[in-house]
Amino acid sequence: MKFGVNTWVWTSPLTTEELKTLAPRVKQGGFDWIELPLEGINDFDHAEAAAIIRDNGLGVSTCAAMGPDRDLIHPDKAIQESGAEYVRQAIKATQTIGATNLVGPLYSAVGRTWQSTPDERARDLDLLVSHLRPLAEYAADHGVVLGIEPLNRFETSFINLAAQVVELVDRVDRPACRIMLDTFHMNIEEPSLGDAIRAAGPRLCHLHSCENDRGAPGSGHVPWSEVAQALKDIAYDGPVVIESFTPKVKSIARAAAIWRPLAESPDALAFNGVAFLRKLLA
Repeated sequence: MKFGVNTWVWTSPLTTEELKTLAPRVKQGGFDWIELPLEGINDFDHAEAAAIIRDNGLGVSTCAAMGPDRDLIHPDKAIQESGAEYVRQAIKATQTIGATNLVGPLYSAVGRTWQSTPDERARDLDLLVSHLRPLAEYAADHGVVLGIEPLNRFETSFINLAAQVVELVDRVDRPACRIMLDTFHMNIEEPSLGDAIRAAGPRLCHLHSCENDRGAPGSGHVPWSEVAQALKDIAYDGPVVIESFTPKVKSIARAAAIWRPLAESPDALAFNGVAFLRKLLA
């Protein structure tokens, strides 16, 4: 199991110069993995990022930032295509960076919610499957795996539960389309975090770990022993990445309701969190 942290804990958008400073700090703080957000595809140099990460002996993943013009199930077909093109660009960036997992809510803009009938939802699910199949094939051609993430009801109205993302991934039915779960979202939506993880089972390729308030893992009331047991039950051995946010993250701060610092400092959130996770999951 690899323990990582998303650079959103410290900064947004990530730049090459900031990564030069953050990568050694992440390594020295007890992590063996770093996750790079792809807010703007060209915010940082992908090849240089790969070298920085390699020089610091870190594993790496990338995460998508799905904004208003990046939405695979928007009623406007131009926005659908914009979303698909963003995912294709993110796949190429992920390959260049040297990562395998590209994760996030790869279906709709974060913060877009809408009421739909069962028939409307079925139509949108069909549409999403039609987009994700070729994107998963494109990802496989580039050595990349897509980790589809359910979000809580305040950030999307489409995929909130493990059961819903299992249905989606099974319908896409491509090896490069798998599941990412996030303890923050599960803590809001799932009756049982353990059952949600077990439902994902071998489809799970990535886990975001965060407290109920998006603070450091171990500082709140997420049932971590239940999470640990479920990961053991499915023999999960993938990345466990702390994802939280600085209020500087303008691209999703409003959608994710990040209005205040979530710990004494970003370093405290990250380093206290990884110490807890290592002890929990060792």
